[in-house]
Amino acid sequence: MAFKRSFKAIEKPKNLAIKLNAKGEQSVVKGHPWVFSNSIVKINDDAKTGDLAIIFSKNKNKVIGIGLYDAKSPIRIKMIHNAETKVEINSDFFHHKIKNAFDKRLELLETNTNSYRLLFGENDGFPGLIADVYDTVLVVKLYAEIWLPYLQAILESLQEISNAETLVMRLSRNLQNSPNHNLKDGDIINGTLNNDVVEFIEHGVKFSANVIKGHKTGYFLDHRANRKRVGELSRGKTVLDVFSYAGGFSVHALANGAEEVTSLDISKQALDMARDNGKLNDYTGIHKTISGDAFVEMKNLIKRGKRFDVVVIDPPSFVKQQSEIDLAKKKYAQLAELGARLTTKNGLLVLASCSSRVLAQAFFDLNQRVLNAQPKLFETILKTKHDIDHPVTFPEGAYLKCGYYRFLE
Repeated sequence: MAFKRSFKAIEKPKNLAIKLNAKGEQSVVKGHPWVFSNSIVKINDDAKTGDLAIIFSKNKNKVIGIGLYDAKSPIRIKMIHNAETKVEINSDFFHHKIKNAFDKRLELLETNTNSYRLLFGENDGFPGLIADVYDTVLVVKLYAEIWLPYLQAILESLQEISNAETLVMRLSRNLQNSPNHNLKDGDIINGTLNNDVVEFIEHGVKFSANVIKGHKTGYFLDHRANRKRVGELSRGKTVLDVFSYAGGFSVHALANGAEEVTSLDISKQALDMARDNGKLNDYTGIHKTISGDAFVEMKNLIKRGKRFDVVVIDPPSFVKQQSEIDLAKKKYAQLAELGARLTTKNGLLVLASCSSRVLAQAFFDLNQRVLNAQPKLFETILKTKHDIDHPVTFPEGAYLKCGYYRFLE
């Protein structure tokens, strides 16, 4: 496949011979995708980002894994192969891994859905690399320079296997400022786009994503199954969608016959997207929007005596580092309490978290504790985690959790 633009010449990666301490070696043998710098006890002096890190066992001198070396990260080696079998790291190797990832998504693609995550970073063996498909547009988000020497072969395979007509490259902030490539955030690597905004379908509901300038790859695909479920539970109901962003839950509710939906987000631009996404579908309900801080606006709604049949609270991650966990839990507790007060009797409260450092059990326990303290009785209907195109293969790869709580008459 000939791309319409050329890539900056990258120095050919070399093989590094690596030995780890006992803890690091055990982690690799168990299949964990990260090797931290303090686990390395022996390495070549001239190691560079993108080099192949061949990891040998300390005693038997046997290859136990292969990764990519990252000189700029405390996660010094990102694993791409568990060495139970011998392999050569080449274009065929990456093509096979991408095909395996695609095959895992086939069940989803048999539904009325043409948007999905094709590569979910470490969980699909591509640490620091995300690939999302929106109809015929493939968007690749790069977070690490380790992939630069292998990028062209990977992009060719991604486009071939996904059968995408257009390929867009998105870069993390660190990559945007790197002098080691000639890529730009939002580059169209192959194909054409008539508009920055691409329309796609999610379980029969129409949405759009700004694949050139939007957050991440343009949209958040991970809550797809929860959005579908909330939509189906919203027929004839009044719905409050807190932290609505582009209206994922709101639009599913409207498309499924909700009587009235209120989207609440601090970003007026996000609310514009939510309204536009709603208009892509046929609906008869009323779509209202509130722009403001979620905590403040929810308190205002309570003061005004507003109550909703369905309340969805899906905040952004509150935890960037370990020291923020306690504060995040306080925020989740506040949201659960506010949500409970905004939910009618026999209503449904849906509480979600995408903070990977707040573990699922801790989040569900917190919700249970807060809701037990409310004057209304409730029952836990359902607890969900990742959708099929966001597989989890190591503990830190699990971030999404969602609880459904029904308040009783």
